[in-house]
Amino acid sequence: MDFAPDARTTELAETVHRFLYDQVLPAEPTLDRQLADAPDDWTFRPIVDELRAKARAEGLWNLFLPSERGAGLTNLQYAPLAELTGWSQRLAPVAMNCAAPDTGNMELLAEFGTPAQQESWLEPLLEARIRSAFSMTEPDVASSDASQIGTRIRRDGDEYVVTGRKWWSTGAMSPDCRLLIVMGKTDPDAARHQQQSMVLVPRDTPGVRIVRPLTVFGYDDRDHGGHAEIVFDDVRVPVENLLGTEGGGFAMAQARLGPGRIHHCMRALGTAERALALATERARERSTFGVPLSEQGVIREWVAESRVEIEALRLLVLKTAWLMDTVGNRKAMTEIQSIKIAVPRAVQRILDRVIQVFGAAGVSSDQPLAEMFAGNRSLRIADGPDEVHLASLGRAQLRR
Repeated sequence: MDFAPDARTTELAETVHRFLYDQVLPAEPTLDRQLADAPDDWTFRPIVDELRAKARAEGLWNLFLPSERGAGLTNLQYAPLAELTGWSQRLAPVAMNCAAPDTGNMELLAEFGTPAQQESWLEPLLEARIRSAFSMTEPDVASSDASQIGTRIRRDGDEYVVTGRKWWSTGAMSPDCRLLIVMGKTDPDAARHQQQSMVLVPRDTPGVRIVRPLTVFGYDDRDHGGHAEIVFDDVRVPVENLLGTEGGGFAMAQARLGPGRIHHCMRALGTAERALALATERARERSTFGVPLSEQGVIREWVAESRVEIEALRLLVLKTAWLMDTVGNRKAMTEIQSIKIAVPRAVQRILDRVIQVFGAAGVSSDQPLAEMFAGNRSLRIADGPDEVHLASLGRAQLRR
């Protein structure tokens, strides 16, 4: 196993690093002002368009997509770049068109979409002319078990009729969201993992009703288009809107979630690095009882523990990326599950320590830590809760 970055990765990392420090981080206060000026607007703010133009000019566009439609990077090449974007999860991924859920949806369309579907939806997404949402999770069932999904996709002649209720459809509050990829059951009597299918539903299709936005620990995530609860009331789409094959929805969902999980973990490590940098700066400039925080033993222990956790988990993420590139996602499932369990937990601990270093300022909006904590905590549920991954990982280990 060789995780050393190659020449292309090194060059791109230097460009991303420069873009992050010169353009993205200084733009965060501008984003806050623009959000405050239009509190009911769910679209990307003007600063995002400005950053996107600069990112494209720098060649920092669609880096996540390994095919010729994207940058053609491997998972191992993309890992350090995605980590850097984690320093500003609110701006860096969207500025480089590398933000969920559009990334996962583009991967689905690139792998399973027909040429007509790719022309209608993938090309505009690659150009960031539209947005999309992924509608799988439901409020009325335990969505950690995808076989329980209740949304019905029924064929009626040359159309599919979609009926059900979804929530946590990220990005769907935005009027720029034109496409919903909806997972539901086409054959409830089929084998457990062959009951589900996916269909492409334009957001403006009759019968699609956006019920409400959802918040994460009180954050509405307007800078990412929010999270919507959606009702599908006898929504009709042509049979040509089937993505992949009937009964292939579960397998496609797993294909989508594998890269999504490692991308989340890559960015989470960047979040942890930024938090640790903030703690270091705070500890150097703040004193209590006449002694700098940096001289306090407990602070030094927190910093040391955080550094060890970041370094260890980065190696596991890089190993996972290398395995995905060399043996495929299925054979790398043990490692994918391991990082999905370990990284958000460790980053949660690190953020908690850093919040403690900042005291009352750490839980305020004056620092990014509270929002970072909220976003990272949700990762222990998103794309499968810890408990599901632990059960699957433990079962695989005991079978060896």
